[in-house]
Formats: sequence, C-alpha cells, structure tokens
Amino acid sequence: MKVLVTGAAGFIGYHVARRLAETKRCEVLGVDNVNEYYSVELKRARLAELEKFEDFRFVKVDLADAAAFGGVYAHFKPQYVVHLGAQAGVRYSAENPAAYVRSNIEGFLNVLEACRKTPPKHLVFASSSSVYGAGAEVPFREDANTDRPISFYGATKKSNELMAHTYAHQHGLMITGLRFFTVYGPWGRPDMAPTIFSKAISEGTPIKLFNEGRNRRDFTFVDDIVDGVLKVLLYPPAQPPTPPFRIFNIGHNRPVEVMLFVQMLEELLGKKAVLELAPPQPGDMIETCASIERLRAAIGFEPKVTLEEGLRRFVEWFRSYYK
Repeated sequence: MKVLVTGAAGFIGYHVARRLAETKRCEVLGVDNVNEYYSVELKRARLAELEKFEDFRFVKVDLADAAAFGGVYAHFKPQYVVHLGAQAGVRYSAENPAAYVRSNIEGFLNVLEACRKTPPKHLVFASSSSVYGAGAEVPFREDANTDRPISFYGATKKSNELMAHTYAHQHGLMITGLRFFTVYGPWGRPDMAPTIFSKAISEGTPIKLFNEGRNRRDFTFVDDIVDGVLKVLLYPPAQPPTPPFRIFNIGHNRPVEVMLFVQMLEELLGKKAVLELAPPQPGDMIETCASIERLRAAIGFEPKVTLEEGLRRFVEWFRSYYK
C-alpha cells in the first residue's frame, strides 16, 4: 500500500507517517517544506526518527510549488493520501495572512489537482475546529453553520472544505476532511500550550493565560488522532450519486479549563507556575468541544487516552528532548 503523507516533518504528520511505516505493510512517502515557522531542529529530529524505518522515504518540497509537488506525486502514484501539510497557528494568521494563503489555499489546490490527474483511492485532509466560529453551540456538530470563523486560519480551513467538496463533486475524488480538536502529545509543536507552559514552569517564567485561564479546550492525545486518521483512510466515502465527500470531527469530547491543564502540568513537573492572567484574546474561542457521534458511527472511533495519561507521556518526552 503506497501512502503519501504531506507535512511529514510536522507534529501530526510525523506520528501518522511513523504509525504507517511501523506496520511494514506500507510504502510511505513523506513530503514537507521544513519551513522556519517554528524550530527546524525539531522538524529534523522528527525526520531522523522516521528515516530509521526502511519503508519510509522523504522528499523536501513546497506544496505551493505546483510543478515540484506535482512531479513528486506523479512519480510516486500514491494509492492513499493523508494531507496534513499546512501553515499552522491561529494567532500568527493575524500577523502573516499571506503565508496561510500560500500554504493552505494554494498548497491544497495543488494537492487536489495532483489527485485529480492521478486519483488515489482516498484523500484524507486536515481541517480544524477553528472553522466553528461566532455563534457555534457546544458540542460542535458537523452540520453546524461554519460561515463565520473568527480567525484567518479558520477561514483557510473552511476554504479547504469547500474546495474539497467541489473536487469530489466535479471529479469524483474520494475525500474526507477531519476537524482536529487541540491535539497534544510527544513531539508537539513548541508554539502550542503544552510546550509553552512546560518550558515556562520549568524556567520559572510567567505564563500568560488569556481569559484568566477559563477557556475550555477539547485536548486530544495524538495517538487517538492517529487511530482515527488511519481507520478513516481505509474507509472512503460512499460512491455517487452523492458527492463522495465527508467531514468528521475528531476530538476527545471532554473539554477542560486551561487553568486545570496548567495545574496538571505543575504536578507532573513538580514546580508551580508563575501566572499572568489576561483578558480574552481576539480570535480565540472560549470553548471547543467535539461531537464525535458521526465518527463513532462510521468507524467506531473512541478516544482511549485520558488527559492525565496523555500529559504524563508528553512530560516524559519533554524532559527527554529538552533536557
């Protein structure tokens, strides 16, 4: 089974590519542009782990370069595509929206075009809980109105869903989008809460908690995410006459306050945090919570890793990697 994983040097992409390569039943090609949005050293360390597997190969390529990516895709001819490559970060999208247009819009268009020319059995791509914006009711359901995202990052992910629907409708591509909810775990991004908070606690520097730490997040351990991604990958949407396109939430379905998250890290790290309580941040959602009924019905998805266990595994990795 030949699987292309975009964003393979990224957090979720690394874990998906690793799980596939570990099976020894897949030929896995990872692609990534290894950009400098966050530590290139961390991305290279992930790739070094992946390159230990004989069934994994890596090509550095920018998805926004249509000719380069199209050439890699046409040569490999994947049977399955897991598209996780994107410009990440909600807050950074307010500072540099052009980067999100290039990576998330132009890059995804090039993925869709490559798939149109040489159709895989299934394309699974990363959407985000950020598509749920103003007026969204908790728990977030896939049929809720997502026309009012409150971050530019969320707007690009909503655009991806519309683009994918069009390609499924016009070209018969089998496509599934997954709306990820606050993924955490070992090898996580340094711009995300677990690493930011853990570094601050370890170094005794202040942690700024927006909305005074009362925001609630549906923290989902990366192993549960990978389980869901790979099960979905093997079960494409139904054939026409309906467009072969689906959207699923994938989350833990048990949101907790960010303040409690910090307190759990304090206990695991054995040190108290220095807190700086701040008002709500523009573009931030007060609460995220995934309704996972559709995914449960489709593939029997059920998160297994508790927040306590997931954070224990994360802190174990954090201490090992950052020493």
